[in-house]
Amino acid sequence: MELFYTSHENIDLRRGSLLIEGDEFHHLVNVLRKKSGERILVTDGNGLRCEVTILSVHKKSLDGEITSHSFLERPATGVTVALSMLKAPQRFELFLEKATELGVSSVIPLITSRTLALPARDRVQGRLKRWNTIMLSAARQSKRFYLPELTEPMTLKQVLALPGFDLRLIPWEGSALPPVVQCAGKKTIFLIGGEGGFSEAEVEAARSAGFAEISLGRNILRAETAGIFAVAMVRAELLGEDRSAWF
Repeated sequence: MELFYTSHENIDLRRGSLLIEGDEFHHLVNVLRKKSGERILVTDGNGLRCEVTILSVHKKSLDGEITSHSFLERPATGVTVALSMLKAPQRFELFLEKATELGVSSVIPLITSRTLALPARDRVQGRLKRWNTIMLSAARQSKRFYLPELTEPMTLKQVLALPGFDLRLIPWEGSALPPVVQCAGKKTIFLIGGEGGFSEAEVEAARSAGFAEISLGRNILRAETAGIFAVAMVRAELLGEDRSAWF
């Protein structure tokens, strides 16, 4: 069954009913042509898994009956990527799609001294809405019951001060250290620079904030490739672990 998302406020477990509206309704009804009587999976993006029978389809929403539900435990492993916003928007969007499919927990659009693409203040919310739509589509396709978080853009200084991480890593072309780190069961953050990478001063600031340098190999990767690589690296580690550690 296909997976769809609706807000927690639209789900009533006591009554066994839910409502789907907005973009998800459009995709479900106008793209996939779902009709009354068909069964789907629905989540609130926070671990709730509902098996649902579509009861009625309206002009802008549909009603569903929850036939069964369960709660999935949040994965023990968490991966955050702070990636510099990129000059070509489609490259940043490619990262969002693929990182979501691979299991990223949260994404921070990063502003560094070499960031070339800073949206005007009045366009930030529109950009975030588009990015969230891309991540939602990728999460639906990969059947994720926990949606990744997307924050507003942050400066490097703000990101360096964020608490709550067990591992702080900065892939950097100036490092020769292989990425021999154990991320399973931990909360890890990766810092990924944009065009031109990080400055020496930024790398030193990251070191002072507890970030360890790692190398992703001899080849110089594009920023979006490095971000995807980082998430895939953790996912590959988890393939040999107990499923409770999967993200």
